[in-house]
Amino acid sequence: MKPVFVALGLLAALALPGCKIVKTVAEGESAAAVAGEAGDDARIAALLGKTYEAELLPLIGRALPVVDLRAALVGGLDAAGAAHGNKGSGEGAAWNFAVKGEGRVVEANLASRARKAMLDTDGDGAADLTLQLGPVIKGSSLRDVAPFYRFGDFRDQIEFAKLARALNDRASAALVVPEGELVGKTVSFSGTVDLKGAGDPWQVTVVTFAVAP
Repeated sequence: MKPVFVALGLLAALALPGCKIVKTVAEGESAAAVAGEAGDDARIAALLGKTYEAELLPLIGRALPVVDLRAALVGGLDAAGAAHGNKGSGEGAAWNFAVKGEGRVVEANLASRARKAMLDTDGDGAADLTLQLGPVIKGSSLRDVAPFYRFGDFRDQIEFAKLARALNDRASAALVVPEGELVGKTVSFSGTVDLKGAGDPWQVTVVTFAVAP
């Protein structure tokens, strides 16, 4: 009788060519983990479409002035971070802050793909922060400043890193950096900065940028 059962099983399988096994999302498992790497770009694009203008830009619009963040850091990075920032995921992660300010351009490099402008924001004649103008931007502060981008909602570190890259690309693409010499000019900006120590150099990922007339 066993051969009969086998034959019946094969006939049943052949009669259902349109059927496929669909993995269900277990409790506590993200949809991204089930969908796999092939859908990363589409999921991230959809997420940016939903959150970039509606949530991230308003968060940066409430940025702390540079002078105020420097004053807060005198009391310690953790205290400043708890009051004004958001900590990235993982052990030893940096505190991330939304900041805004203006300053005089002391040095600039607009020839490379990693365009930068070094600013004096406290009037002592020396550069005290660097604006990252892209399109190549280092770091993930634009992602990590936002509490609504949570690592646990993503498949793995690879997908989470793709989100950071997509955010940096989106911000850089929106910047209008005038041609010609920037040194000596006064600029205003808003963006994000990540700090692991209160004395770390400031590398600001820029979201808004304007040159004074």
